[in-house]
Amino acid sequence: MADLPTHTIVFEILTRLPAKDVGRSKSVCKQWYALLSTQDFVRIHCSRSVVSSNQRVLLIDDLTCSVRPIISNNNDYGPSSIVTFPFHHQNNDVSILSHLNGLLCVRLNHTYELLLWNPTTTAFKRLSTPDSHGFYINNLDAIGLYVDADDDYKVLHIKRRSGVLGVYVYSREVDSWRNIPFITRQEYLSPHFNWSAGTFCGGTLYFTVCACWIGGTNVVICFDVNSEQFKEISFPPVPSNGMVQGVLVNVKNVLHMFASTGMFEMTIDLWTLQGDYWINVLSCPPTPPDIIVIVVRYNTLCDKW
Repeated sequence: MADLPTHTIVFEILTRLPAKDVGRSKSVCKQWYALLSTQDFVRIHCSRSVVSSNQRVLLIDDLTCSVRPIISNNNDYGPSSIVTFPFHHQNNDVSILSHLNGLLCVRLNHTYELLLWNPTTTAFKRLSTPDSHGFYINNLDAIGLYVDADDDYKVLHIKRRSGVLGVYVYSREVDSWRNIPFITRQEYLSPHFNWSAGTFCGGTLYFTVCACWIGGTNVVICFDVNSEQFKEISFPPVPSNGMVQGVLVNVKNVLHMFASTGMFEMTIDLWTLQGDYWINVLSCPPTPPDIIVIVVRYNTLCDKW
């Protein structure tokens, strides 16, 4: 049998292997290392990891971290594999803020520092700088991880500090932060609005921005990652007779939202974004709030970490 071409081995065989085995394969030779490090390989490998049999969930406890396979036919988890934190941390110290293609943006709760971390390779990068970039405050800041047209992984950090706004982009390629303008309504920058983490889909980062009071304004802020321009689109037309929450999910590069609203009884609807408009996919009857939380969390866990 004739030897298989290197391109076939790399893109038809190695793209189907688990990430750890791909990492080991990089040590075979310089040619394999170069091919396995290309963005084309990363895209194909990630797309094949999306199938249900390859899904994993990362679980962080007080001092430990583990990865468990998701068993899709009975909605359960398989046996866990322990992941060692490669950086110093304290008890209950690591919070996941954003994720993309296996790369995590996390916060160390005792120092407020931001880190990029790959649990598979154990590589990590501290994003904090002496001039106060790369520090995240809960309930005031928003984070989104994305990749631009030049295949550069970046972090968008929206900071709200006593009425002063800062919007910053970190580039993994350049390894530095820079400021960019935020051009939309300034009222969304007040602490009276809750910002979600960014969800990357189709070249855009999406954030839900929801008022902290009943009947307030709820919108979706979009950030085009290539033009670096912000724009506002409407929230799905849900009732405003209670607190509103939107959870964004990227499903096969199509943006969906679980939108919940209500007080003592809550309703949850599934919407999909077509252009700048939301189309209702599924509506559920009024349900106690504790069940709503379980449904939203379970569905968001299905997204690839």
